[in-house]
Amino acid sequence: MLFGSILLCVILILIGITNNMWQLIAMLFCFGSARNLMTLSINTQGVAVQALYKKSIMAAFHGIWSLAGFAGAAVGLLMVYFNVAPKWHFTFVSVALTIFTLYFIRDTLHQKPVPQSRRPVFSLPDKYLLKFSLICFACMACENTMYDWSALYFQKEVHAEKTTATAAFVIYLVAMTTGRFFGDRLVTHSGIKTVLKFSGLFIFAGLMLAVALPYIITGILGFILIGFGVSCIVPMVFSLAGKSKNMSSSSALASISTIGYLGFLFVPPFVGFIAQTTNLRWSFGIIALFGASIVYLVSKIKDEHEPGAPVILPDYE
Repeated sequence: MLFGSILLCVILILIGITNNMWQLIAMLFCFGSARNLMTLSINTQGVAVQALYKKSIMAAFHGIWSLAGFAGAAVGLLMVYFNVAPKWHFTFVSVALTIFTLYFIRDTLHQKPVPQSRRPVFSLPDKYLLKFSLICFACMACENTMYDWSALYFQKEVHAEKTTATAAFVIYLVAMTTGRFFGDRLVTHSGIKTVLKFSGLFIFAGLMLAVALPYIITGILGFILIGFGVSCIVPMVFSLAGKSKNMSSSSALASISTIGYLGFLFVPPFVGFIAQTTNLRWSFGIIALFGASIVYLVSKIKDEHEPGAPVILPDYE
């Protein structure tokens, strides 16, 4: 966590002072690698902390991540307003985050490395983790489709003004963030499997509502359902994957994240391809099937993963 976080901040400063395209491409590649190093280690830490609690707390961690997105947008808007050059903007953010990292790293949970037989640095998910990987893939596909295409959907298919389309996207983000802060309470009360099942249903229903009734009110209601639907799936899947008996929690999260990010990376361009040959309503209708697939995959999860199931804790200091 410490190395990944500081490396991310250092690279962000370097991005601000690049002066040609190839330097920027190289720095962005390193930035993405450092970002994944940090997030995988932090999610592994989150799984370890979750194991110490009987109630669910994992979704709230991702809720704070969502709040950070709003904070980043607000800081960016402030820097643009005062006409601050990107290199100073990135330097200020990096220095501040490095200070926060050095301060808070003291209170994190130290996890001793688990002795293991020699294994490859990375391996694909085993049969136990495959269903979780596919759920993560489907969720990330829907989530990034909303990031890339939701505002354009409102402009092209709902025929809304740009301001209304932007507002619809913001409402989606607010719904997603809100769902993450209430998700833990729902998981503790009803169980992970129930929450995941309804999350898939919300994604499917939200997309189909936006497709079947392309109007401002129904479109916004659909986006709210989608936001609630995608909010808790990834943190809950990470929480379940951390209980794998065949892989360490870090390896399990790395393998699942790899499959999940394929959905994040490849599905939105597929949406554009379908939209080019037909329209965005057809694209969103097809993406709705990912919500239905989540419901099906969740039905294959054994009930032993519900809250209260015995968990073998790693060795901590």
